[in-house]
Amino acid sequence: MLAAAGLVAATMYMNRPPSALAEPEERVVTVEVAEAVRENIRIPVQAQGTVSPVRQTSIISEVKGRIVEVSDSFNVGSFARKGDVLLRIDPRDYQTSLLRAQAAVASAQSNLAQEEGRAQVARQEWNKLPKGSQRSQQAKELYLRVPQLELAKAQVLAAMADLNTARDNLERTIITAPYDALIRSKHADLGEYVAPGSTLADIFSVDYAEVRLAIPQSKLTYLDLPGVGGYSGSESSVDLYTDVSGDVNHWPAQLHRTEGVFDERSRVLFTVVRIEDPYALQESTTHTLPLRIGTFVNANISGREIEDLITLPRHILRPGNLVWIVDKDMKLRNRKVTVLRTGGDNIYVSAGLDDGNLVSLTSLDATFSGATVKIISQITSATTPAAGTEQAL
Repeated sequence: MLAAAGLVAATMYMNRPPSALAEPEERVVTVEVAEAVRENIRIPVQAQGTVSPVRQTSIISEVKGRIVEVSDSFNVGSFARKGDVLLRIDPRDYQTSLLRAQAAVASAQSNLAQEEGRAQVARQEWNKLPKGSQRSQQAKELYLRVPQLELAKAQVLAAMADLNTARDNLERTIITAPYDALIRSKHADLGEYVAPGSTLADIFSVDYAEVRLAIPQSKLTYLDLPGVGGYSGSESSVDLYTDVSGDVNHWPAQLHRTEGVFDERSRVLFTVVRIEDPYALQESTTHTLPLRIGTFVNANISGREIEDLITLPRHILRPGNLVWIVDKDMKLRNRKVTVLRTGGDNIYVSAGLDDGNLVSLTSLDATFSGATVKIISQITSATTPAAGTEQAL
């Protein structure tokens, strides 16, 4: 049995078909590439903030009395021009005080005229006296009624001061808007009695509005921020926008100033942008929709120009700041690059790539190093999709 089995195995081995040697099949990887092009780029920095007024004022009564008249525009949310009368306090007591002050001024002036006449008569008599009879300087002043004349002049000044106070108090019964304003809230109305120091309304200006934006320390190098004295040249433009359920609205603004100190807890520098005529009240306004106080907005701040940067989509950057490039032999090679610390969908390469390098836009893992590739499409880095801008952390 063993001999038969060995004979069968030998026969099968001798009659085996010849083995064919096949060359390994090399598969070509298809990729999309972007040609690296260096350019000068302004990297926008994105931040967020809330719209606030430049000036806001609590209107407080300086006199007491009952409110006898209220303007039709004295309502929450209404606009008031500078000088518009908002309300009036009963002026009768202050009109009476003004008449008394005017009478006191007239009486003091009459008394002064009498004293001036007496002093003139006394001087004529003094000049007729013999020289030997003239005594001390103090006696001369008493004889010439100098103290009485000074007292009369002081009484006139006091009466004039009372007259000015009475006139000012009468004017204070008329409450006017100190500037073009919107009424945020009101605390008094027709028929109410108010005392000095009572708050009548809260208003804020509508000529300008401001947005306070937090800029991280790492993003400051991308911006041309003003110094302590403000801007010496043209201000950086800022695009404010809101996105509510896909409805996007934009407002132009200007980078106005910085607060000059870092926040100790968050290590951010607050910068302030200013928008002109937020409620679109002027005909020369470039926007038509009002930007209401309290609106939460996003801001794209135009950055300073940075030279020799290459823009690429962020998804091609691998751990270790590696990207794939295609060499002249159509092989994939790893290339370490230096990128700016930015957010968003783009990266900005400052070193590691040269003009003309072909950077793979196709995501591949590390096992493809040295693989032969076939380019199916090619664009320049300047035209790569820029879906997002830089975002502040």
